[in-house]
This record gives sequence, structure tokens and C-alpha cells, in this order.
Amino acid sequence: MLDEHSDKNNLIKSVGIRPNSSILSVLSHLNYKAWFAVAEFVDNSVQSYNGNKAKLRKLHGDDFRLRVRIRLDPLTSVIEISDNAAGIRGADFSRAFRAAEIPADRTGLSEFGMGMKTAACWFTNTWSVRTKAVDELLERTIHFSLADIVSAKLDELPVTSEPAQAEQHYTVIRLENLGKKFPVTRTQKKLRDHLTSIYRCYLRSGELEMYFDEDKVPIRFPETEVMFAPVHSAPNSLPVKWAKNIDFVFAGERRVTGFVALRQEGSTSHAGFSLFRRGRLIMGSDDETYRPSDIFGNPNSYRYQRLFGELHVEGFEVSHTKDGFRWDDFEEEFLSRLKELLRDEPIDLLKQADNFRSRPTKGALQPVLTKASASIADDFSQNGGRALSAKGAAEGLALAKIPLIPEPSLIATEKNFELLVGKQVWKVRVRSSVDPTVTEWVRVAKLTQLQLDQHPINEVTVDVSMAHPFVQQ
Repeated sequence: MLDEHSDKNNLIKSVGIRPNSSILSVLSHLNYKAWFAVAEFVDNSVQSYNGNKAKLRKLHGDDFRLRVRIRLDPLTSVIEISDNAAGIRGADFSRAFRAAEIPADRTGLSEFGMGMKTAACWFTNTWSVRTKAVDELLERTIHFSLADIVSAKLDELPVTSEPAQAEQHYTVIRLENLGKKFPVTRTQKKLRDHLTSIYRCYLRSGELEMYFDEDKVPIRFPETEVMFAPVHSAPNSLPVKWAKNIDFVFAGERRVTGFVALRQEGSTSHAGFSLFRRGRLIMGSDDETYRPSDIFGNPNSYRYQRLFGELHVEGFEVSHTKDGFRWDDFEEEFLSRLKELLRDEPIDLLKQADNFRSRPTKGALQPVLTKASASIADDFSQNGGRALSAKGAAEGLALAKIPLIPEPSLIATEKNFELLVGKQVWKVRVRSSVDPTVTEWVRVAKLTQLQLDQHPINEVTVDVSMAHPFVQQ
């Protein structure tokens, strides 16, 4: 441990942790979710990077990137969050570890003075912070044990210090003895997916690289494909991109920007809005999107599965857990203005979402069509010849003038079989297609050829269009 007199300007022997321990013990009962709790630590990393970006890039060059890693160790029931941000300065130590100590600058992601303490105490009674601030010569560590604090009624915790190089900078938060709060396998995936969703803006920009567990490459947000299709009322018209930018001001200079669009593929779990403030998601992460009924309607509606968007809402306060906005009775006005913009022509997103029906793809239909074609062929080859041999049946079909039909461009299935009708051989081909250019539901073509012995062979092709409106309904 560094001697007290070796660096009087930077040495910190202890740090106050008021309010008292009884309040700290209540934090574990907050209605938190694991991803929003971990996000509090990531917020501090991002804020440290943003506040010291010029200094960090001067030290490492313009290519410097903030790196955050979240490690989970199920054997020891530990979560560790580490970063290469600017660290916690000695001058900020007393504020950083005292609950509800509001920072001087509240314009960033750290604004309540509660995040790290609240999230850590929600997870566990035992946690520690090891940090090295850029340009300082000490690495500092503080250990937090609620049991020791309560039993000894402590108002301060000791800080240990070790010498370090000036150019080093990092923070490592270690949450120990999590017990039932340690994420199970399913929750680990949700934790990863939600954190990716919460910090998508920073991940897209490339300024933040986030690694989950033992990942070798940073996680990336999976972008949603926007619908590119004709207007529902004119299916043969040119396709358009169903998206529009949003930018409006309401209720005392509160501003909403971003975009709203329709998904190319509907989703009951991942459609919906994501609401941001200061580049960080507040509401609507991953599969818990914001879907007010005034806009999305009922859960079984088409727009509920198609509509999505990213909206940056400025001018509102957020909850201290940063998982919701404090609307102050303005949510209704916000939704009313937004709904008007969504309905504006010529890109009426709501009408298109309600009425557009996508045509099935060849791949999606292949299994069911293959099974249906095989069933038809088996039944018809066994019974069709006998039925058509009945008096008059074959003659009627033979006399019909059936034109040749062109080859559809998107054949999904094809089945061939032969029938003996009377003394004539019939070769039958049944095809299903997903070609949207075919307007007929069923098309039949007949071709008669003569063999060398002058016996006719009849070839019949039957096409069924799976893209026809009748089938779509």
C-alpha cells in the first residue's frame, strides 16, 4: 500500500457513503431488471469517455475507442464490468460513492448520483471498484460489504491505493456473491440483447465497442429491414420504401426526432418503438418495445407486427432507474402529434400496415406445397384413370380447346405421373408457383402427340398460383 505521505495531493484514506446503511439495504428491493442495472455501469463508462475524449485521443490518437467488457462467471457467481475510459479521479471519489450526490454536470448519462450505487446494491451486498484515473499516479480500490457496514454502522469505507503509471486509465467493477441474482442462461442472452439494443447508437457510431463475456469481436445491433413494396391498393405499382423521418416540437420546446417505418417481415415480439434520450435508450429495448394502443391497436393487428421506429425524445426527465420517461401529462399530446405524422400522405404508414399482405416466398411455401403435391399425385394416379374412363368424361376433356401456357418464373413444386384413361396414356404434370405476374388462379394446358404406332399420348399441365388473391385470403 502506498504510504500516506508519498502523495498528499492524491492519497485518499477513506470515503463517505452516507446516507446510512438502512437506506442502502433497501436498494436490493428496487423493481430493476438486470440489463438496466448493468446499463448503469456502462453509462458511467460512456460518460467518463465523453467527458475526457479530447484527453484520451491526445494520449492514444484519433482512433481511440471506448471498450467495455461484461464478464459473467457462473462458478464464482460474479459479474465484472471493465472499461478503458478515463477512470474516477481522486477529486470525484467522495461524490462517486455517496448515494444521491448529484454531479455538477447533469447533461450527460450520469445525472442522479445514484446509478452505480443503486445498481450494485440491487445485485449484491458485496462489490468493489478498482479504478485508475488518467494522468494520476494511483490506482484506488474500494470494497463494499453491506453486512460489515450494518454491523459496524459505518459512515465511511477505507480506500486502498497502489502506485500506477500516469498514462494508464480504467475502471473495474466486480459484483460478487450474486446468488439468485446471477443471470441464468436464458437471462444471459436477454442481458446481451438488451444491452445491444440500449447502446445501439453508440455501437453504430463506432465510438463504443462492447464485448460480452469472452467475445473476441464487439457485439453489433441487428438492423431491421424496412419494407420495400407497392402501395397496398395498387399491388402492380412501383415499390416504395415505407419509412419517414420524424421531427416535431410540442409542449414547451420539447422535441422528437428520428424515424418510423414498417418491417419487411412482421414480428409480434420485435416490432414497436424504441425511445431514446441523449443517445441512450430509455424505453423499448429489444423485445420490450413501446407500443401504445393509440397507435398500434390490438396485439393481433397487422400494424402491431409491422410498425417500428427509433425516436429521440428531448425535454423530458427520466426515472432514476432510466427505464421510463416522466411525461408530466404530455404523453397523449406526444402520441397525437406522432400519429398525425404517420398518417400523412403519400406515405401513410398506418394504412399500409393495416392493409398490405405480403406474398409468400418460395422457401416458406416449399414444405407444405411439396406435401400437398405428393398427396394430390398419389390420389389422382390411383383413382383418376378409372374416373376419367367413365363414359363421356375423357371425350369432353379431349375435345376442349386448351391453349398452351407459358412457363412461370417461380415454380415452387412440380409433380409428374401417368394415367391410363381407356386405352390412352395421359401424362400429367401438376405445378405450383409463386409468380406474382400470373393473374389466373388455375391454368390448364393440353398437348396431344402421336407415337410411331399412331396411338395418341396426351400431356396435361396444371398450374396453381399460390400468389393469387384467393389463395392469399
